[in-house]
Order: sequence, then structure tokens, then C-alpha cells
Amino acid sequence: MHVLLLNQAFYPDVVATAQHGKDLADELVRRGHRVTAVASRSIYGKSGAVLPKTEDLPVAGGTSPIHIRRVGASIFGKAGYAARIADFALFYLLAFFKVTTTSRPDVVVSFTTPPFIGLVGIVNRWFRGSKAVYWVMDLYPDLPVACGVMKPAGIATRFFERVNRFILKHSDVSVVLGRCMRDRVLGKDTPDERVRMISIWSDTTGMDPIEPAENPVRAAMGIPAADTVVMYSGNFGIGHDAQTICRAMKRLDGRQGLRFEFVGGGKRRGEVEKYIAAEGLKNARWHEYAPREKLGPSLAAGDIHLISLKEGVEGIMVPSKLMGIMAVGRPSIFVGDPTSEVARVLTETSSGLVVREGDDAGLAQAIERLAGDAALRRQMGENARRALHGQYDADTACRRWVELLEQVVEGRGGRTVAAEAPGAPRNEVARAES
Repeated sequence: MHVLLLNQAFYPDVVATAQHGKDLADELVRRGHRVTAVASRSIYGKSGAVLPKTEDLPVAGGTSPIHIRRVGASIFGKAGYAARIADFALFYLLAFFKVTTTSRPDVVVSFTTPPFIGLVGIVNRWFRGSKAVYWVMDLYPDLPVACGVMKPAGIATRFFERVNRFILKHSDVSVVLGRCMRDRVLGKDTPDERVRMISIWSDTTGMDPIEPAENPVRAAMGIPAADTVVMYSGNFGIGHDAQTICRAMKRLDGRQGLRFEFVGGGKRRGEVEKYIAAEGLKNARWHEYAPREKLGPSLAAGDIHLISLKEGVEGIMVPSKLMGIMAVGRPSIFVGDPTSEVARVLTETSSGLVVREGDDAGLAQAIERLAGDAALRRQMGENARRALHGQYDADTACRRWVELLEQVVEGRGGRTVAAEAPGAPRNEVARAES
């Protein structure tokens, strides 16, 4: 079958959606399918067209390359909300033209960057007969509403909520990332039989629990092997809680042998850097994103990882960094609502701790607990790595994705892809296995 992946970011970009799209494309090609990816010529969040318009990317073990077709460019990067909307609008128009003039795909998989790009998949379904699959990475307008950017009852909010419900209703299948997201999507009157849950994942290649003294990334950062590193890796956006982490850092400033290392970017980066400078913190630094080939050693450079999600955002977005952390055998501390998918996975697998948003004292205590108990850190890390395999690894999740797409194209109904999250209702798994 011919599968078209539609997302603003794709290889060689390193943001999570680009990596997941590339993993899925690789698996589809290895299974003998043809893949076209339509994406932007810009690296996500940056301005300027730096990537070629067309690229045919070979896949090891595949029968054909991934056909990447890039359109337009970001003019403003992340200069502001109005600028991003302008960039989104340009991508919409050019992506719509590219998708509708590319040789007919059997199925269009639309991500959520930019928001509501799934409409392109719906139009292609109507006029060209392609199946439409909506990969719900984030929920809009739920996210900007939860973060205070849009008013809950505003005209724009009501309009975009109708658009999102329209996409969910008219897609052949909507794929959600976790149980809390599934509940939100079903709460929007989406037919139950059109919702599938396939977790985010980590590619386990090169993702090893490297010891501090043997880690080249840690050495390049100038971190002594004896120090305990608390790391935040990946995007730090509007849906994440920064202040609880910042205040906990201040509480722990001056603690011998403990340091905070931030790797990545996002809207909250400036907020965190300003706090570090204003408070004169000596225990915290920021680094740029690690390239994918160094992601394993970069994550393994941390002894304890932080993951945050503003309360009220659970089910609207699911941080993907958890699976990479699990792959390198490190424990996590999640700052957010204990009912969120990340908190539930950490609790069910005994691979980390959960602290509520605003409880900086509790977060500082949790950090000190793990920093002072190497045996507990190692046990939680081993639990995480063991839970990943067969559940949240790329091979397992991508196989579920390929099977789902094959079923959608073949027109087979019913729940035939098992829910992968621990604790999934037995009746759902039973239907999946039947």
C-alpha cells in the first residue's frame, strides 16, 4: 500500500514527532509498503528553508526509499503566536496542494503539527478515496485553553473545537497516545470503534544504560563521574510546568555533587534560563538538542530525569521523553497530575516517582531521596528498561501501527490492535485478540 505521512517535521529534524514519523516510515518500507512524507523545508521552530525540496531516503532492509517531499518554509520560527499562525497557514496551503497532487495514497496519516492539518486527510478521503488516519499527538484547542492562551468560551475556541470534533468524527481512525487522551477523545463524541490507542515509543538502538565514567556525552559536558545529574531532556513547551522545577533547584542550590542539566528547547526555555540567572543558581545549565545518534548517551548522562506536565493538560498531550528515559535504564520524577499517562506508567512499572505541580518542596525531597540512594535508582532503572521491551519499544509499537494501517486500508472493522498500556480494560484487550 502507499502510505502518506503528513506532518510539519520529519527527518532529519529531531523533535519527537519527526522521530516517530521516521520510525514508522522505516517499518512500513521494511514491510514492503511505499511511503511518502510531506513536511516542511524548515527545522521545526526555526526560520528559513534549509532542507531540500525532495529527498529519497534509503531504508536498511527496505525494498524502496522513503520519498520525502518538502514544501514552503517557516518565515518567523517561534517569534510569537501570530507569527506561528502565519507559518502554519502557509504550510497548510502548500501541503494541501502537495498531498492532492501526489500519486494517490491508500491512506493519509495526519499528525497534529500544525493543528488541524488532519483536514487535508479528510479532503483527500472525500475526493480521492484515500483512508484518513488522525494521529493525535496533541489536542487542540484544548492545549492553548488549558495553558491560558485561549479563553474556554471564546468564539475562536468554540470554532476550533468544532473543527477538531469534525476531524475526529470523519477520520477512519484516530490514534491516541494514552488512556487519559483516549478518555478526552471519546468525550468529544468520537465513535468508540474509530479510536485506537498505540503508545509513543523509543527506538532501543543505541539506547543503553551507560555508566557515568564511560559516557562520552557526560565527559563532553564536563560532568565528574561522581556527581549526580538531574536532567530535563527534550521540549519544554507551554504545556509543561517550569516553576515547580525552578523553585526545587533553588532549594537544592549549593548541595554538593548535585547538578541540573537541561537539554533541548521550547517556549519555557527562556523562562528557566531567566530564573537561573536571576537567582544566581550555580547548579544548572542548558544545552542544545542532542542529535538522534547521540540521544542514548545524552539521556544516559542523567542519573535522574524530570518530566513535567501542567495539571489540566493530562490527556491533551503525552510527553514522549519517558520512553527514551526508560530505554537507557534511568528513573524519572514526574511533576503533574497522578492520573496522567506518564504518572500511571511510572507507578505501574515502579520506575519513578510522582510529585504534584506546585510542590517544589516535595520535588526537592524526591530528588534528594533518589540522589542519596544509588541502589534505588538502579532498581527503578532496571524496572523501566524491562517494562519497555515488548510494550513501549519501537519494534512493538510500529508493528501495531503497520497492522492497523493494513487493516484500515483493507476495510476490516473491529478492534484488532491490542491496547498496549498497562492496566488496559480486559474487555478491550479481549476484543483486540478475538
